[in-house]
Amino acid sequence: MLKSMEGQRVPETTFKVRRGSAWVEVPGRELFAGRTVVVFSLPGAFTPTCSSSHVPRYHQLAPALKAAGVDEIVCVSVNDAFVMNEWRDQQCADRVTFLPDGSGEFTRGMGMLVNRDDVGFGMRSWRYSMLVRDGVVEKMFIEPEEPGDPFKVSDADTMLRYLDPKAKAPPSIVVLSRPGCPHCARAKAALQAAGLEYEELVLNRDYRQAALLALAGTGTVPQVFVDGTRIGGADELEAWLGKRRAA
Repeated sequence: MLKSMEGQRVPETTFKVRRGSAWVEVPGRELFAGRTVVVFSLPGAFTPTCSSSHVPRYHQLAPALKAAGVDEIVCVSVNDAFVMNEWRDQQCADRVTFLPDGSGEFTRGMGMLVNRDDVGFGMRSWRYSMLVRDGVVEKMFIEPEEPGDPFKVSDADTMLRYLDPKAKAPPSIVVLSRPGCPHCARAKAALQAAGLEYEELVLNRDYRQAALLALAGTGTVPQVFVDGTRIGGADELEAWLGKRRAA
């Protein structure tokens, strides 16, 4: 049975990372000493839940987590430095520090190293997250020991609620656009003026017209979605922003 290490110090481990063409050692003591660090650990780079949900949401909520007092957000996986660097770049997650635990030393010290021969992984980390203050584990969120890959408590939203129950997570905003579209430029400028981050999906580059029709039911751009709900074009977005300011 996996046990929480709340109240205990994190393992004394040195992470070997790759920066450019050089190997760099990152002592855990320097990473955690005198700092507040959120760590989330997962079974493997490029795996479905890790890539679609775990990493992206920590990246998205990084500003809110740092506003709640977090100095650094760290992703640990039992993978090598080359894999972790490639995964970081593919995820465009520059707000998260990716640390390779290739030999599983840190994960073993946390009591989270498990055998995943059932899916051909070998020894990997169980999925969990923790808040570390000055090297001491204050809180751990360990996924239940269930078959498969449970993902219920180690997410970024749960960590943010623990740090600040009153904190509001920023909305997830997607803008479907086309190059050279003036109304698309107006919508993006309105979001930037409101201090809201967004993901832009460019038609003819990322997606085709059929995708726009399937998602929005219309062929016009921009089309803005907030938390999965379609807001509409630039005019509708500006109206939505006005209501948001007045609320």
